[in-house]
Amino acid sequence: MKSPLRPLMAGLITVSVAVPSAVAQPAATECSQSVKIIVSYPPGSPDDVIARILAQKLSEAGGRFHVENMPGAAGTIGTATAARAAPDGCTMVIVNQNFVVQSAIDEKLPYQVPESFTPVALLLAAPETISVNPSVPATTLKELAALVKANPGKYNYASPGYGSSPHLASERLFKHSLGLDVVHVPFQGGPPAVTSTVAGHTQILHLTLPIVAPLVRDGKLRLLAVADMTRAVEFPDVPTLREAGIPNHEVGFWAGIMLPTGTPDDIVERRHRQISEIVALPEVRDRLGALGYTLVNGSRAQFAAHLQSELAKWKAIVGEGKIKIE
Repeated sequence: MKSPLRPLMAGLITVSVAVPSAVAQPAATECSQSVKIIVSYPPGSPDDVIARILAQKLSEAGGRFHVENMPGAAGTIGTATAARAAPDGCTMVIVNQNFVVQSAIDEKLPYQVPESFTPVALLLAAPETISVNPSVPATTLKELAALVKANPGKYNYASPGYGSSPHLASERLFKHSLGLDVVHVPFQGGPPAVTSTVAGHTQILHLTLPIVAPLVRDGKLRLLAVADMTRAVEFPDVPTLREAGIPNHEVGFWAGIMLPTGTPDDIVERRHRQISEIVALPEVRDRLGALGYTLVNGSRAQFAAHLQSELAKWKAIVGEGKIKIE
């Protein structure tokens, strides 16, 4: 799968990190206890899967790393905990696109984005997709739009929750770009939204490709479009949204590692180097690639630029949709 981040990160080049015979080991006296990687989502979520792979490989290299799940409030509980942690490199947090989405939609967050954090490493990405339950008589986005226009208010779409990136992207696509009268049905997380759409209780789904791909292959969902600059390798016959007549709607999942602001630069650089070397390991790339993710191994500065680009984009989307947290 080609990276969905190219239109969002001008100038970003996927960097190949030369992997030494052994991954750089952390200093023995660096942290009195094991280094904590906070995941702001439940076990089994994409962030959790990625974090556990990192923790395992970093520990195998001689360090002591563990994952701590702190789900809730669209990822803000765990993120706030990380923001309050001592800036000593012993507490990291994995963030995704909702890190900037929540900042764009909620002015009362208990931390500032990105000021409360120091970017360490952007890990991976995957594009969003538009899919439908197979009972929906539409095989293209154009056919879906015509169907919904002919039946205003009859069709609905599922999202992982109000204010999530799929919710905002769907509002922008369906209501503002296509002018459709479609009903939003929010769930508490991606799995129940998927379950509902597979069961036919909801008809339309705007979620990440790795989540929907197995269900598309099994015939439980029909894939209509990919929100990337290029078509997905796994589904070469499925057009991009740009090809379907909707430009500038390249959105997707991404994940990266952050440290609390104030962490000394030498510690930030050490963490960046350790993580970059892990991400470059063939077994890690193969494992995450098999799940449908594109690994991105750029510099700290490139991650910082990506955050600024994403924040500007999602603020614009929130403004278009006039969406606020009450």
